[in-house]
Amino acid sequence: MTEVAPTTTKPTSRSAWFRGFSQEVLMPTAVLLGLVGIWEASVHIFEIPVYLLPAPSQIWVECSAMSNVILKHTLATLHTVLIGFFVSILISIPLAVVLTSSRGIATAIYPVLVITQAVPKVALAPLLVIILGANEIPRVVITFLVAFFPLVIASATGLMSVPHELIELGRSYRISLWQELIRIRLPYAVPMIFSGLKVAITLSVVGAVVGEFVNADKGLGFLIVSASAFFQVPVAFGALVILSLMGVVLFQIVVVIERIFFPWSAESAGNSFM
Repeated sequence: MTEVAPTTTKPTSRSAWFRGFSQEVLMPTAVLLGLVGIWEASVHIFEIPVYLLPAPSQIWVECSAMSNVILKHTLATLHTVLIGFFVSILISIPLAVVLTSSRGIATAIYPVLVITQAVPKVALAPLLVIILGANEIPRVVITFLVAFFPLVIASATGLMSVPHELIELGRSYRISLWQELIRIRLPYAVPMIFSGLKVAITLSVVGAVVGEFVNADKGLGFLIVSASAFFQVPVAFGALVILSLMGVVLFQIVVVIERIFFPWSAESAGNSFM
C-alpha cells in the first residue's frame, strides 16, 4: 500500500490580501475606535468638565457646526506643511550627496547642521518673523528646519552604506562618479531615503504648527491658540485631532508612493521590522 504524501495548499492571493488588509487597516482601526470609546465613556462616567476634557461626541458636534472655518484653517496648515516638506527634499538630498562626496566637506558642514537642530524652533520663530516679516515665509522656514535634518542624515547614511565591493565593481568598469551615484549609490539608498521622508513629513506638521503658534492669522495652530483663549476647548481638541490625522495621512501617502514606485524598498523596510 503506497502512502500518499500530504498536500500543502498555498494561501490564495485573496486570502493573503485580506490578511494584510486586516493587519494594516482593520486592527489599527479597531484599536483606535476602542480608545475613542474609552475616552467617551470615561468623560461621562467621571463627569469630567468640558473645559478640562471634552467628549469625542461633543468635539464632533462643535467642529461640525463650524466645518467651513475649520476646513479653511486645515488647508492653510496643509499648504505650509507641503511647501516646507518639498523644500526640505530639494535641499536635503543634494546636500547629502555633497556630504558623502568628501570627508572634508562633511567635517565642515556637520557642525552647522547640528547647530540648526540644537536651536529651539519656538525661540527661533519670533526672530524669523522680525527678519522675514509677518507672512507665511517664517512658518515655511520653521517647517523646513524641523524636517530637513532627519532627511539629510538618513540620505547620507543610505549613500554611505553601499557595500565596498559594489563600488569597486563599478570602478573596474570605469564608470564616472555621476554614474556611480545614479546607478549604485542612490538605488541602494532608497530605503533609507524613504525612512527619512516618513520622519520628515510628520515633523513638517509639527514645524508648521510651531510657526503658527508664533505668527499666523490662519491655520490649525492659530485655531488652537484662539479657541483656547476663548475657552472653546472642544474646537481646540478638534484641531488637534485633525493635525494628528493629517500627520497619519501624509505618512501613509509616502508609504504608498514607496510601495508603488519602489516595491523592493518597501519590502526590505517591512522585513526590517519583522
